[in-house]
Amino acid sequence: MSEMQTVNDVAGVAKELTFPDKAFINGRFVAAASGKTLPTTNPATGEKLADLAACDVTDVNAAVDAARTAFDNGIWSQLPPGERKAALLKLAERMEQEADSLAVLESLDSGKPVSECLAVDVPETIHIIRWYAEAIDKLYDHSAPVGSSAMALVVREPIGVVGCVLPWNFPLLMLAWKIGPALAAGCSVIVKPAEQTSLTSLRVAELAFESGVPAGVLNIVTGSGKEVGEPVGLHNDIDMVSFTGSTVTGRRFLRYAADSNLKKVVLECGGKNPALVFDDADDLDSVAEQVLNGAFWNMGENCSATSRLLVQEGIKDQLLARIAEKVSYWSMGNPLDPQHNLGTMISAEHFSKVSGYLDTARKEGLNIIQGGETENGIYVQPTIIDGVTPASALFQEEIFGPVLCITTFKTEAEAIALANDTPYGLAASVYTGKLNRAIRVSRAVRAGTVTVNCFGEGDATTPFGGYKQSGFGGRDKSAFAFDQYTELKTIWIDVPDAV
Repeated sequence: MSEMQTVNDVAGVAKELTFPDKAFINGRFVAAASGKTLPTTNPATGEKLADLAACDVTDVNAAVDAARTAFDNGIWSQLPPGERKAALLKLAERMEQEADSLAVLESLDSGKPVSECLAVDVPETIHIIRWYAEAIDKLYDHSAPVGSSAMALVVREPIGVVGCVLPWNFPLLMLAWKIGPALAAGCSVIVKPAEQTSLTSLRVAELAFESGVPAGVLNIVTGSGKEVGEPVGLHNDIDMVSFTGSTVTGRRFLRYAADSNLKKVVLECGGKNPALVFDDADDLDSVAEQVLNGAFWNMGENCSATSRLLVQEGIKDQLLARIAEKVSYWSMGNPLDPQHNLGTMISAEHFSKVSGYLDTARKEGLNIIQGGETENGIYVQPTIIDGVTPASALFQEEIFGPVLCITTFKTEAEAIALANDTPYGLAASVYTGKLNRAIRVSRAVRAGTVTVNCFGEGDATTPFGGYKQSGFGGRDKSAFAFDQYTELKTIWIDVPDAV
């Protein structure tokens, strides 16, 4: 357990940090070939943390060359599974030893509350790395039932060189969701972290190398989407790209694949996720807590955030009364103070987007029953808006901030129709005391993850991804993630009759 209990404890750890400022290619830190840099700042204060390498296509090419060489020579891809497992377990151990430093680094770089980084992001990242390490020697190939005249083997092989393009909202966790199965499968990896949040990815790559992951196997190329993400998407020697981010950018990666080598593409994109609360829900106090957690966790900067509360008319007032009692728990302030659980928006640009939806609510005459204001730079108050109709932008568009929109319904059929009335289909929650209804509604809502009487995303064992414009091509997490980082090969062996 961390010994950081106060803001002074956190400040002491922060003072000792060294900020990595170069790309990590072929086992060492290197400046961008152009010599250019880009600043990364603490969104809570505007203070510059480091000048990162502003990489471009030249650096992407160098990383791909290193990754391809490492893959082809088999230094990782053909390493016995037990040895790959040992290296990843060592990485998890090293990260555990540096948990406090990683949590503070993540908070400084992203504006996330350090309390959340300590309680969720860092331990879950370590758990994911460890889970995939343990899975390495527990995935079996198959033989097909072809009769006695032949033997047919169906085997998995690592797909090759993988590009992983990360979002800024969960820098460490999304890194683990992608490099965990990719490295476990034997792939070589190029990671393009979000330009706003690159620091923890760089440190993890260094720790991986020190833990026994060979040079060239895990590379971090920092820079903008235009200068790094696009060359990754278009590179003819990258075999597969896994992307998490906006639906708009996800579309670009499909185009990049079509315009290059038809590389595999896996997309985890946006969400407009409903919580459906029926009048037979057992415990409205618990429902209120779960809904608020879904809406405000990570400042609502979460693809699976509960952004729409669909509540049956008869219990709306009771539920809102309980929500009003509990919303004060969501204290907002300095992310480095462990007493706060709401930090800043990631950037001034994103703050402008989120606060623009508050302006839209006022223009539409909606009832802002909680929050609705901004504070101290780029903080957005936890906000609850009532009377939101399907015609409103607040019902249809991903806000990606701490904003919960309320819509009422009369019948189960209407609730399902409202839940599905969006281009997205990432996550949903159903609150009911009736088992049959829970099953019926969970099946009817078109979303990749549906939780019952709770908010969540499952755990390492469950796949995560979406329907419709929320996802494409595969899933993160679980053993199913190996499907996207491996190729299936059939080996057919003729067995002639004995003479």
